[in-house]
Amino acid sequence: MNVTTWTPPLSAVWFLSVGAIFGFLAVALGAFAAHALRKRLSAEQITVFQTGVQYQMYHALGLLVVGSLRLTGMSFSGYIDFAGWAFIIGVILFSGSLYALTLSAIRRLGAITPLGGVAFLLGWASLVIGVIFR
Repeated sequence: MNVTTWTPPLSAVWFLSVGAIFGFLAVALGAFAAHALRKRLSAEQITVFQTGVQYQMYHALGLLVVGSLRLTGMSFSGYIDFAGWAFIIGVILFSGSLYALTLSAIRRLGAITPLGGVAFLLGWASLVIGVIFR
């Protein structure tokens, strides 16, 4: 008897793994802000940090959706992969800049944040296009 084993596409494994890692880190960073940073930063700084955590978690879940769609074997003409990469870049630029801004107080880092927001928007638009026009 010949048993064939199924191997998921590498992109599915990648997006699911990064999504899970980003989700884990969002929970850890949220707890870090709530406990370790609460006494060291102002309420405004905590709010900025938590915004980074919140958007990181949203896009971790988005990456899990992207990875799950890739598990179906449908590539949707590359739009789904583009969405995944845009989410990853968005988390790094948007959430990463908010974390760095809060912890370092270097105001110039705030200029990077909108670029991450644009990456998020492009990712969601690409996801919509990829699903509708598959």
